[in-house]
Amino acid sequence: MKATCSTKAEPDAVSGAAAPACASQSGDEIEARFLRRHAAFLAIGAAIAAISIVGIGLSLLMSLIALRLSAQGYSARAIGLQSAVAGLATLVSAPLAPLLARAFGLRRVLLATLVIGATSLGLFAITQSFWIWLVLRAIFGAVLTVLFVLSEYWINMLAPPHRRGLIMGIYATTMALGFATGPTILAVTGIEGLLPFLVPIGLFAAAGLPILFGTSAAPPMAEEARHAKITTFVKRAPVASVTGLLHGAIEMAALGLLPVFALQAGLDSLWGARLVGIFALGNVLFQIPLGLASDSFERRRMLLAISLAGLATTLLLPLAGTDRLGLFCLLLVLCGGLSGSLYPIGLSLLGSQYKGAELASANAAFVVFYSVGMLSGPPIIGFGMDLYSPNGFFLTIGGLFLIYALFIANRLAHGQE
Repeated sequence: MKATCSTKAEPDAVSGAAAPACASQSGDEIEARFLRRHAAFLAIGAAIAAISIVGIGLSLLMSLIALRLSAQGYSARAIGLQSAVAGLATLVSAPLAPLLARAFGLRRVLLATLVIGATSLGLFAITQSFWIWLVLRAIFGAVLTVLFVLSEYWINMLAPPHRRGLIMGIYATTMALGFATGPTILAVTGIEGLLPFLVPIGLFAAAGLPILFGTSAAPPMAEEARHAKITTFVKRAPVASVTGLLHGAIEMAALGLLPVFALQAGLDSLWGARLVGIFALGNVLFQIPLGLASDSFERRRMLLAISLAGLATTLLLPLAGTDRLGLFCLLLVLCGGLSGSLYPIGLSLLGSQYKGAELASANAAFVVFYSVGMLSGPPIIGFGMDLYSPNGFFLTIGGLFLIYALFIANRLAHGQE
């Protein structure tokens, strides 16, 4: 009997492309579609698992290096130089990630980054030289940048269009949990000896397992993408590029300057650490629901709404003040969630605009802008704090949200991307 197909089209769960809904399909066809979907979701899960495990190891290492150098008597400026070198390595290595993947294959490059990263961790453990550590931070930062760029491309490429925001929200949430988990491990291992370095080495080895065994549907990188400069990316996807920039600026400023805000506001150093954790809690709580919402609404309008809500929150925080600490903390959770959601929604916007190897190049440019934000945000927001202590922290962030909102509103009003 010949199978008949209805005229109604149904979106494929993996590609999102419309496929005819057949009234009768052979068992082989149904099984093949199921296997394709299963393999794609397995590959997405593998990439998220791998990068989340790496996030634990990375955050552990960042805290460990800072504490080790501080214990050895190095200044805050010297410790900050280590982070700055890693940031510069990101700017250099991000555009190279798509080229490496096309030359050697996506999975091979990802595994190579894990091997080089684990080797760097071993070298950290057997030397105490500040300058050797500086070189290792640059190498470590470069390979991790390649790992993040290609993993995000992997996830974005395979995510169904109608579920891309949700999947990127899950990715960002697991990353936030990983970054929160890493430093707590030091409470068990301590900062002395080899053990605190052996833990992240083990995590990097574990991160290779999902890549090895869960990647049958990993997206290919064989095709050549058109060579595009970063300026080309800005012209084609200006909202996404500015989104990465803003998120990097706010995130790094919160990590570095919230403890300073706490001291200026009359709180102790313990509360400074708590405020960072409260801000990070918003990242964990908000990214999945806001990512899911972005699948149902036009993403630029979602980003506009988030920026306006962020502006309102940063104006309310100084009004609440630390005298009303409960209300202040609730608003800080909201602020962290709104700013944190910029990253996954920005990535989702990229995924809807670029395809194939060109998506990997766009993702690399997105990471470059995120890194520029990380480097430029703390000085700008710190300057605002110097002008108006301590609430200049929130008011400067509010000013950045306002500029961002006006930028998106202007593009929407003129019908531009």
